[in-house]
Amino acid sequence: MDLKELLGEELYQQVIEKAGDKHKLAVVSDGNWIPKDKFDDKLDEIKNLKTEITTRDTQLDELKKVDPEALQQKINNLQEENNNTKTEYEGKLQKQTFDYALKDALTGAKVRNPKAAKALLDLESIKLDGDKLLGLDAQLNTIKESDPYLFESEEAPPPPNSPQIVPPGNPNGGSNQGPSDPFAEKLAKYN
Repeated sequence: MDLKELLGEELYQQVIEKAGDKHKLAVVSDGNWIPKDKFDDKLDEIKNLKTEITTRDTQLDELKKVDPEALQQKINNLQEENNNTKTEYEGKLQKQTFDYALKDALTGAKVRNPKAAKALLDLESIKLDGDKLLGLDAQLNTIKESDPYLFESEEAPPPPNSPQIVPPGNPNGGSNQGPSDPFAEKLAKYN
């Protein structure tokens, strides 16, 4: 039963006149009246929701088209690339640490030219264990014996207040470099 049947035609017309213009009101399915702008807002909201649902359905259909095997292969490739990059980086870092430790060890061993000494070393047999180089000392001892010029001499410097011993003899080397008599020169002028 709607409002018109309950009120009758005459009373219904009076209510419509009092409520306002038909264009400003909208009838809801249960016979109630609401402002038309609220009705239009709700109608727009329903249209927007339907559009969103359609968009999401389309997105879901697109996702269903994705090949899971190809996607898994892509993931595996990226993981492999990341592992290779990590391994390469760790290798470079280990080499750099080894090089610095070797340079410090050669400097500590008083090597004059670390580059030349490094060329004589068998680097494959030297291993870095923490901050210690295993196998280096034996090779350095061998190089010291075969090429001692690569190392600074280990002779101790003289004590600071020790006297210097000079060999005996004439500091001029025994040659007669000038007159021994200072007056002989003056006499030679008058002769």
